[in-house]
Amino acid sequence: MFYHRSLVNPFNFQIKTLTVFILFTGIIFSSYAQLSVRNDNFIIVNDEIIFVNDAITLGEADSKFYLRKEGQLIQGNEVSANTGIGELSVYQTGNASNYTYNYWCSPVGNNSSSFGNESARVNLIDEATYVITAQDPEGLTSSIDVGFTSSYDGVSTPSLTISNRWLYTFSTSNDYADWNYVGESAPILPGLGFTMKGVSGTNNQLYDFRGKANNGTISNLVTANEFTLIGNPYPSAIDALLFIHDSQNTNLNNGPSPHPTTTGALYFWEQSDEGSHMLDEYVGGYASYTISNTGVESFVNAMFSAYDSAGNPIPLAPTPDNTGTKISKRYIPIGQGFMIEGASSTLPGSLVYVKNAHRVYEKISDGNSVFFRNVSNSASSKNMDSSEPLYNEYGLNNVPDDFKRFRLNVTFNDQYTRQLLHNFHDSATPGFDYGLEAKSSSNTSSDANWIFNSVPYTIQANTYTLDLSIPVVIKSGEQQQLKFSIFDVQNFDEGQPIYLHDIENDIYVDLTQQDYDININAGNFDSRFRIVFQNESTLDAQTHIKNQFDIIANNQEAQFLLSNPNMRDLKSFKVYDMNGRLVLNHSILSVENQYRFSSKSLNDGVYLATIQLLNNESFTKKLIVTHK
Repeated sequence: MFYHRSLVNPFNFQIKTLTVFILFTGIIFSSYAQLSVRNDNFIIVNDEIIFVNDAITLGEADSKFYLRKEGQLIQGNEVSANTGIGELSVYQTGNASNYTYNYWCSPVGNNSSSFGNESARVNLIDEATYVITAQDPEGLTSSIDVGFTSSYDGVSTPSLTISNRWLYTFSTSNDYADWNYVGESAPILPGLGFTMKGVSGTNNQLYDFRGKANNGTISNLVTANEFTLIGNPYPSAIDALLFIHDSQNTNLNNGPSPHPTTTGALYFWEQSDEGSHMLDEYVGGYASYTISNTGVESFVNAMFSAYDSAGNPIPLAPTPDNTGTKISKRYIPIGQGFMIEGASSTLPGSLVYVKNAHRVYEKISDGNSVFFRNVSNSASSKNMDSSEPLYNEYGLNNVPDDFKRFRLNVTFNDQYTRQLLHNFHDSATPGFDYGLEAKSSSNTSSDANWIFNSVPYTIQANTYTLDLSIPVVIKSGEQQQLKFSIFDVQNFDEGQPIYLHDIENDIYVDLTQQDYDININAGNFDSRFRIVFQNESTLDAQTHIKNQFDIIANNQEAQFLLSNPNMRDLKSFKVYDMNGRLVLNHSILSVENQYRFSSKSLNDGVYLATIQLLNNESFTKKLIVTHK
């Protein structure tokens, strides 16, 4: 019989009614396993989650547990005691050609009678064969071993054969030479990622991972300022927020000087199919992802580079559109591998942890979990607590009302584009903001980045103020054409300019209205370009305008007084606090010589009052509000 008892659910999701197809004659619960499958019995879970709080035993070689049609397994106990020589089987589809890499992390390890997680091997992968039987009318259980070849190209037909030339891990290093060849049979530690090229004949190859289900807390070594290839090690999705902000990853050992183990960013490899296996003909790069502790996602596409024979990035050949198009999202699907970087303060021997507590049930078909791939239908995903879409027309997430953001694109010679994201929020600090910022992962001869403490960033955060000045660092390996443009501008006041200030030419270009093109020489430009929100070249004009008006804070009557003796046509009167937040906004619909606006709703403090004329001229005055 199949015995099911009430299970404790420590996760923040609702477990649906379990719908499974079960064939058995002797499934029992043993003294050490909550779910046990014995002999030649099997379980199929279709399009659902199955939750097991404790251990799973798949006792004999023919004891099987199949996750199909995005079925997923979540376990509760952080200490893994899974055992048995049977197999859990779970599908995942890659999206690489025979010339390009996917980064993987196996959801299963070697299946033996030992208790707990075991190392994976690439030859644990099978090929689904869809043999229909009376017991399995959809052919969901049949498979054969994948073949391996030492030739450059794997193939999808007549049977799946993987090239073993491209199977590598990458542990705690920033040197290309530290890729570690593993082949199909070398052990890969639980939670460690590996690379694998696709196969000819399809860019969407289905892989059947078979072995002992990984479970419980899994850790891998990280080293300060060096990268490690890890990934999602479970037969379920994981939540990037829970992983990045887990207390053991953000407060190492809970010591007297807490510091995060990693930089809090995930890096996803994307590669252009150049039809070559030669390293010096590779074109690719890393997209960057992070997420705040409140769930605000930040992502920028990969900027592609070419590589020399030693793996060093070099300028691209003049080919257009050399910019990544794939995206990542909050819920990391089964099998997905990614790079992390050890924080600069990380101590030797430090570990990064992935846990059952990070596991969630999110299906790729629902749009919020993607195996790093081109965006499709992502804008339709809805926030469960709101009618607002989570993602906009660009396939990028919308931020809450208390955030502002924009994306700056810097295009080099119409060949490739570096995308930079800037977040604005009251919680941002002058230092590094974990979960809101991401360091750049590239070191190309031509690039663009934000900067902090001489370290380049692709994602940065600040508290928004009108007088903010944000450096844009340009590195140009040759004389070339640059184009600056912005998009995905969110939650800025209507009409608020976002200027690129070219200091050398003393030019202010409002990027919300037009792009800025310029020919630039070879060199490093650390202080020439800045993003600002006020045009300082108009200050003299503002002084002339200011002489025609006066604004005072009449604190005795809790009012702002605006004098307009020349009876100019005014458009609006706005007041900002010193964090740049709009706190008063009044449209002016008539011409008068004096206006009064209440300040009762404001706390004591310093504010910026701005008048805008119908011709869009404006000036700003600093005022002090006190309530006596």
